[in-house]
Amino acid sequence: MVLGDSLSAGYGLKQGEAWPHLLQHRLDSLGHPYFVVNASISGETTRGGLTRLPTLLEEHRPALVVVELGANDGLRGLPLEEFGANLQALVEASTAAGAEVIVLPMEVPPNYGRAYTDGFRAVFEALPARFPGVSLTPFFLKDVVLDPALMQADGLHPTAAAQARMLDTIWPTIESKLRPPGEAQP
Repeated sequence: MVLGDSLSAGYGLKQGEAWPHLLQHRLDSLGHPYFVVNASISGETTRGGLTRLPTLLEEHRPALVVVELGANDGLRGLPLEEFGANLQALVEASTAAGAEVIVLPMEVPPNYGRAYTDGFRAVFEALPARFPGVSLTPFFLKDVVLDPALMQADGLHPTAAAQARMLDTIWPTIESKLRPPGEAQP
């Protein structure tokens, strides 16, 4: 299950172009019997995700939760303590439900100041020490955000052409959490 914001919901893209849809195709092509639930909503924050998560966990009983939240918290300047507490609660609830957890770290623009930018990054970097089973991916926009051809006109959202690169960036981490094809899934 992907719990994300517009970056995973496919803002400005056609149906089926967002990276979670491409993930489903990749899983299918490799023979993995997983079904990707894209529970992403444009504009979502960690607080909103935390509100929706219990119902999503109960309804879908995911083996793996990919948390792609934080960009909107950062853009709104949410206090780092609150952001960190929300992110930790998302991980705790997911692991308590028996799911493996992968977190996609976000970055904020430097105009928020070095202290906020560094603190925002540190919230993500602290998760694996606190939750040893949690995996962080590289920043999944790292290969697209500075290429205007891969970003929509708003400069915030990747184009359809960027989605495969985004998936390629996080795929090794996702793949490390999957059982081999043919092995019984939980």
